Amino acid sequence: MEKLVKNEQFQKVYKFGKKGYGYYSLIFFVKNNLEYNRYGFVASKKIGNAVCRNRIKRLFREYYKCNGKNIKTGYDLIFVGKKNAGEKFKELKYQEMENDIKKILKKFNLMDNK
Repeated sequence: MEKLVKNEQFQKVYKFGKKGYGYYSLIFFVKNNLEYNRYGFVASKKIGNAVCRNRIKRLFREYYKCNGKNIKTGYDLIFVGKKNAGEKFKELKYQEMENDIKKILKKFNLMDNK
């Protein structure tokens, strides 16, 4: 998994990328002209305490681990947790998060049709 780590990488995606909304998450994405994807996972303090934020990011990472091969290559993606996810983080199941993310990716045609 190639990560976005520097602030300027995140700012480039936020500034020039497109944004997809789901119930639990936002996904920012932009073409990166590379032969692989780079990912960032964000959960701000607005959505809850450290336990909550870490759980949300774990769900995002698990989604990528299981489904990253189905996402078209050549993109920088940032997964951002929304307040709805933070309010429900104890009951939030992986399947709900997965469905939310898949819906966004399909809407913007980022899923490979394999």
